[in-house]
Amino acid sequence: MATAFDYASLHRSSGGFDRIFNLLENAQRGRSSHDWTQYDIVKTDDDTYRISIAVAGFAQDDLDVTFQSNLLTVTGKKQVSPTEGYRHRGIASRPFEYRFELADHVRVNGANLNNGLLTIALVREIPEVLEPRKIFIQNAPAPTSGVTAQIEAQKAA
Repeated sequence: MATAFDYASLHRSSGGFDRIFNLLENAQRGRSSHDWTQYDIVKTDDDTYRISIAVAGFAQDDLDVTFQSNLLTVTGKKQVSPTEGYRHRGIASRPFEYRFELADHVRVNGANLNNGLLTIALVREIPEVLEPRKIFIQNAPAPTSGVTAQIEAQKAA
């Protein structure tokens, strides 16, 4: 059963990240059925986000996080373990892959695995060249009193 998320409320409160929600919605539509793990995306500050993925039963060596050209890919493939001795096997260990297309100037700041939760920190860093600059308006010097301005022009023949 797929769950659809409504990102409309996040569009209103996102300063400069509105494109990221469109990309997440588009990526969610193309999800395959083998992506079974749950994840959260949290805006932690004006320019920082956190993606948390539930990866219970996966060790650090079973997970791979790569970032290239605005595409964050998280894959999990559990090492093959013998199935002998199991009376019931309810903890899922099938492979998964998530792809998150990130907005421009968003980079991965780090990843952490703790208590079955993979947390990926994202930060938006706009280069100084692209940031808006304040242009100061200067006052033109006022003409000094008693001096009249004269416009000179050539006389027509």
